[in-house]
Amino acid sequence: MLKKILLLLVVIFIILQFFRPEKNNSNDITYDISTKYEIPEEVNNLLKVSCNDCHSNKTEYPWYANIQPVGWWLNDHIEDGKRHLNFSEFTKKSIAVQNHKLEETIEMVEKKYMPIDDYTKFGLHEEANLTDEERNEIINWAETQMNYLKQTYPADSLILKRKRN
Repeated sequence: MLKKILLLLVVIFIILQFFRPEKNNSNDITYDISTKYEIPEEVNNLLKVSCNDCHSNKTEYPWYANIQPVGWWLNDHIEDGKRHLNFSEFTKKSIAVQNHKLEETIEMVEKKYMPIDDYTKFGLHEEANLTDEERNEIINWAETQMNYLKQTYPADSLILKRKRN
C-alpha cells in the first residue's frame, strides 16, 4: 500500500512539472523608472541584485524555479511584489503615485523590510543582503528623486488622493 501511495505521489509530481507559470521576462522599458529618473550605477546595481527580481518585469530565475510547485510559489511572490512596486512600469503611474512609491521605498529599505527574508534566507541570493551603507545609498537616491519631483511639479500634484467610498 505504501509503495502505491509513493508511486502515485511521484506520478503527480512528474505531471506537475508540465504546468508552469509564465516567466516574468519582458524587455519592454517604455515605462521603466530609468526613462525618467537618474539612477547612479551603484544604485542601479543594488536595485538589480536586491529588488528587480520581484519589483520589475525582468526576473533572473534561480534553477529551482523550474521545479513545481516551487515555481508557482516564486511566481506568487513576484506577482505580489510587482503589485506593490514595479520599476518597469513606474512612469506609467501618476506623479503622486511615483512620489508615494519613492517614499515607500525609503520606508521599506530603512526599516529593513526589503528585501524580504524569504528572498535571502538559507544563503539564497546572498548578494541581495544590503549593508547599512548600501541601504543609505538607495535611501539617498530615492530622497533625491523626491526632491526632484518637488522642484519640478506643483505641490498639490505630489499628494496622493485617497479614494472615497
